[in-house]
Amino acid sequence: MEKLNDFNIKKYLWWAIPLIAFGGLFYPKLGLSMLLIMGIIIGVGLFNGKYWCGNLCPHASLFDNILKPRSFSRELPKIFKSKVFKWGFFTFYMIMFIVRIIRVSSGWGSDGFWDNLGFLFVIQYLVMPTILGSSLAILISPRTWCHVCPMGTMGQVMDKVGSTLKLNKRTETKIQISDKDDCLECGLCTKACPMGLEPHKNFNEGNIFDHPDCIKCGACINSCPVNILSLDKTDIGGRETDIGTTV
Repeated sequence: MEKLNDFNIKKYLWWAIPLIAFGGLFYPKLGLSMLLIMGIIIGVGLFNGKYWCGNLCPHASLFDNILKPRSFSRELPKIFKSKVFKWGFFTFYMIMFIVRIIRVSSGWGSDGFWDNLGFLFVIQYLVMPTILGSSLAILISPRTWCHVCPMGTMGQVMDKVGSTLKLNKRTETKIQISDKDDCLECGLCTKACPMGLEPHKNFNEGNIFDHPDCIKCGACINSCPVNILSLDKTDIGGRETDIGTTV
């Protein structure tokens, strides 16, 4: 199996954060780019789950490449592993977000409407993933925020929708192992996983790591000493399709 290329654009996506989060304070319409980002997250989620979180998210780029060396790298508190907390936070976030959108929408047609809407997105982007997410990355571990990130959870929701409607039958990619008997059970893939998942213990009968929190970043692939992991396309039933590819 071929390891993922060390040169990857996701290492440099963090530059979008100061542009939107801080530039938007002076030019609020920059915040409207969040509409595009949310649309991409929904679209990617429908066809390939949380791929955005592992490969396209600017904050993931910040956490993995800028803040990781500065992180205390402590054990993740149990609350961040709680499904109740995760979905409760997602529900609360979405309700508050919708309420704010409704309030801003009352100014529809006014001269400052688009600035006000853009500024709403800027503040959301600045406070939650940027300030809070970065603080958690340093004080606990790099990907702490990713366990409760509403946008990541949205990607997970859309993945479920895509699977239910069979939209991702030919597009979903998942970590696969060529032969479980070849696994050394060294646990290096688990140590490399930024989400704290355990691939080497959880491959199913189809040799697929089918975990809803997998962000398809390929860290486990690069860490495998015997090169038996890959990120391939699968069908809904969990079998590799004839268009499966090794990245």
